[in-house]
Amino acid sequence: MRELSYYDLVVVGHFAIDVIVKGNTPPQGALGGPPTYASLAAKKMGASVGVISKVGDDFPEEHLRFLKDHGIDLMGLKVVKGAKTTNYVLIYDDGVRRMVLKARAPNIELNDIPPDLVSKCVLLAPIAGEIAHPVVSELRRRAECLCLDPQGFVRNFLRDGTVVLTKWFDRHVLGSVDVLKASLREYEQIMGKGRLRDGLRKLHELGIGMVIITLGEDGSILSLRNKLFAIPAYEAKTVEPTGAGDVYIGAFLAEYARGEDPVWCACVGSAAASFIVEDFGPTRFGERDEVLERAGELYERVAEV
Repeated sequence: MRELSYYDLVVVGHFAIDVIVKGNTPPQGALGGPPTYASLAAKKMGASVGVISKVGDDFPEEHLRFLKDHGIDLMGLKVVKGAKTTNYVLIYDDGVRRMVLKARAPNIELNDIPPDLVSKCVLLAPIAGEIAHPVVSELRRRAECLCLDPQGFVRNFLRDGTVVLTKWFDRHVLGSVDVLKASLREYEQIMGKGRLRDGLRKLHELGIGMVIITLGEDGSILSLRNKLFAIPAYEAKTVEPTGAGDVYIGAFLAEYARGEDPVWCACVGSAAASFIVEDFGPTRFGERDEVLERAGELYERVAEV
């Protein structure tokens, strides 16, 4: 009998080629997407990590080598001949980010899930609506903990590819997950701008045990049904914020897979995110002991609200 492929974390969503434009500096290209940032952050924390993703045949070989060299299992990566890799241009102007989708890889389908896959945690992290209901349902069966980052579900695309946020509420998807991680703007596309506690209560009533709302430099909020915690951010010099949310949830799930308390996991996520913003691209993650040291400082400052 074939041995099951068992992981601490599997990240599902598109890799991306990000082109970052800031002021008068030349555009910079970097490997991006949640399968990059979340996977590498989790691996740094000692987790066994796999990915399920699709790219085009334009995906650079050097990126494949980089991921493999850093211990990421690409068992679920498919290179589609004749297709393009998902490509975003990220334009920063006076602190405001505008995103433009230039290319999109094919959807992730049921037959893209390895038949022997089992994982403690699965992170559903679409960036361009590439994950459909059947995939969510199947991965629900394969995971002890199913986590959703809805960024790709709350995006709509204008004719030129410019990203605009759109309302989204899918009871099937939301009712399937154990953890929801979203930025405040993404959360508002799902639950509106009403009283926060009311929106969180409705999400918990769907069966979501944990809701994480990231607030950038203001830290994050962790809701555990009847308890609400303010998780501080670690002060860091921000060079480039791209990928910070993905790193947060990757590190969070790596610790959660080890059986750690969710409040501690959130501090680890916040600490890990403080490293990635200190450099450009997926280069500065911090070693496990460095992340834990910063997390310990944050844990002392957590407040129940």
